[in-house]
Amino acid sequence: MRAQVLESFNKPYVFRPDFPKPSSPQGHDVLVRVLAASYCHTDAVFASGAMGQDLPRVGSHEFAGIVEELGPDAAAPGLGLQKGQLVGVPGRAYGCCGSCYECRENGGDKEGYGVWCATADNLGLTRDGGFEEWCRVDGRQVVPVPQGLRAVDVAPLMCAGVTIWSALQAGGVDVEEEGGGKGKTVAIIGAGGGLGHLGLQFAAKLGCDVVAVDIGGAMKMVEDVASELGAGAGKVTMVDARKEDAASAKRRVFGEPQKGREGEKGCDACLILPEAQAAFDFGMASLRNHGICVCVSFPQEGWHFQPGDLVFGHIKMVGVLVGRNRQLNAMINFAAKNGVRAKIRTYPLEALNRLVDDYHKGVGGKLVVDMEK
Repeated sequence: MRAQVLESFNKPYVFRPDFPKPSSPQGHDVLVRVLAASYCHTDAVFASGAMGQDLPRVGSHEFAGIVEELGPDAAAPGLGLQKGQLVGVPGRAYGCCGSCYECRENGGDKEGYGVWCATADNLGLTRDGGFEEWCRVDGRQVVPVPQGLRAVDVAPLMCAGVTIWSALQAGGVDVEEEGGGKGKTVAIIGAGGGLGHLGLQFAAKLGCDVVAVDIGGAMKMVEDVASELGAGAGKVTMVDARKEDAASAKRRVFGEPQKGREGEKGCDACLILPEAQAAFDFGMASLRNHGICVCVSFPQEGWHFQPGDLVFGHIKMVGVLVGRNRQLNAMINFAAKNGVRAKIRTYPLEALNRLVDDYHKGVGGKLVVDMEK
């Protein structure tokens, strides 16, 4: 079968037309014929060697495809899977242990299956992922795709989509209710990026007012998404952080605060998506007292912050890494029903290295391998 293999860090992928096809699935495993596989920032970090994983590896931890074969446990009625079904596949978690804290206290997911199990494999990182024609996955990690979504639409939702959905929930947005964001104002720092432009759609269509922050050319993506939001979506205020600081943006959104009560004005939550210190500072400055700072990115050099900003503002800071299966299911059904779609650019599998070059040049949206091209 065809596959793209990372054989050396900081080198191009190697196209292999004769890569071995996975064996028939056993246990909870499912064999998926991959239709689309999305490229994520984590793929770039992995390819740089910064994650310290083993090579060679077939990348992509967000993909979609057709169920071709089911192991005996995956065919059980509880998973709701059947041959010929279109499914979305996130990277986490292949072959979890079933007994650790994450597997036991799994927040309402399938019994004994923990998305954050420390011993589970991650497709595209510690096991081969979606940049191949067939991939063996854990039937407990996949999500059935509702009507109206194509494979190329689904793939970006399997990491970027569920991560930003989880981040909104961590920021206090009630994602389980239609209109659950009404009365909330959320700042999305990096709103023109892969996660950000999905977060802008989710937040606004949940009823949140959104302060969409980015810089330079990325503002075009923000403008395009904002212009496409339909009736019932929350208000979107666009902020180019190179032209306007957080204090000015807050006054524009919330009005001039009363003297001594400045902390009452601001966003209920901010989602920090870029790895830059300036992005973190902007997000923190956008919050009101008792606001929530949700950290999604993880800069290698870390961030600097003033403890007083947390203490005197009663700010909560939380981190988010993807999401649980129930969040994945809720997210993809909301996306299908409410027209949330990533802005995508597609490439054939053979052109994966061109995709990677475009990613590093800053091409916007989500870059997706379309296996049928």
